[in-house]
Amino acid sequence: MTPAAQRATIAAVQVLGLAVWFSVSAVVPSIQAEWGTSSTQAVWLTGTVQLGFVTGALTSTVLNLADRWSAQVLMGASSLLAAVCTALLAWFADGLAIALVLRFATGFFLAGVYPVGIKLMASWAPRTNRGLAMGLLIGALTIGSTLPHLIGGLVTLPWRDVLRVTSVVGVLGAVLAVAVVRPGPHLARGPVTLHPRYVLTMFAERGPRLVNLGYFGHMWELYALWTWIPAYLLHSRASEQLGDGRSLLVFVSMGLFGLAGCLLGGWAADRYSRRAAAVTALSVSGACCVLSPLAFLAPAPVVAIFCAVWGASVIADSGVFSTALSEVADSRFVGTALSAQTAIGFALTVVSIQLTPLVAAASSWQYAFLLLVPGPVLGALAMWKHDRSG
Repeated sequence: MTPAAQRATIAAVQVLGLAVWFSVSAVVPSIQAEWGTSSTQAVWLTGTVQLGFVTGALTSTVLNLADRWSAQVLMGASSLLAAVCTALLAWFADGLAIALVLRFATGFFLAGVYPVGIKLMASWAPRTNRGLAMGLLIGALTIGSTLPHLIGGLVTLPWRDVLRVTSVVGVLGAVLAVAVVRPGPHLARGPVTLHPRYVLTMFAERGPRLVNLGYFGHMWELYALWTWIPAYLLHSRASEQLGDGRSLLVFVSMGLFGLAGCLLGGWAADRYSRRAAAVTALSVSGACCVLSPLAFLAPAPVVAIFCAVWGASVIADSGVFSTALSEVADSRFVGTALSAQTAIGFALTVVSIQLTPLVAAASSWQYAFLLLVPGPVLGALAMWKHDRSG
């Protein structure tokens, strides 16, 4: 296969494999109605996935799995196991306890899909267009993560059927990864022996440290927005105007416009610099955080435009950070570096996801997203100090 075909296939695996990530989050109201769980309990259906992902990414980091194992096999097996966990929840879960165990396991296995996919994409992309290639990959992540909202918005299905559909999608991703995806020529082969302390070495170096700090600020905002934008829209003044179209608005604004933002951010990273693309995206998404209380009171058309801008900007820099780290980290340990980056970043998402509804309860959903402002601000400051050559 040509490099372009391989990049497209890796992106397709990300869409399919990551469809299970927010599959439960998309149907939380139905689960609450059936099981009688509170909002405080239900939030852990998302938080537990993030904790599982962090645990899986840390395991991969310590064992250097992404650099020592066959990347396409690791990605395919991880996608399959995450899909199986989702299917088990759909068929057998009858309460919160078993659901949380299965969601944790789902997140654990997804840590073998996303960071490994980043490494594979980098291996097929020379430095001159790596930003755009990473933008394509993160766009695939965005579409995959919001796919359950599309399924629920287009067809009225019981929540268990939504999970069954997304688990089948995940299995298709696993098959595609093992059968078609292969590593490319642009990254060094990983080490044969363990080097669990590389993550400490990485943070001792200025370039990787600043890139990671920028990424952490980005992650403080991203997943809390993706998790709670449906609740924000539900309680907004435009809720009645939006009606049943809220799920489709989430998919279009966070998914489709997110994909567009990823591609634009990747193009800008190649055309200008990694630094410029990241700072711009963080500045726009940070401004959206600040303006969210005003948008909460706006009519539906304004809210839709606001969500589209936020959905595009909040994810536009994600591929930029992956690209930058793949270029400044030790080429032998790129998979390990990316796994460590995502592990810490997703640990932060657990905190912001949990705190956002607490802020909403203490004030209202109108002001909940002000909690996210420090993330893009601190991320932009870190990337502003990054080398101007990107």
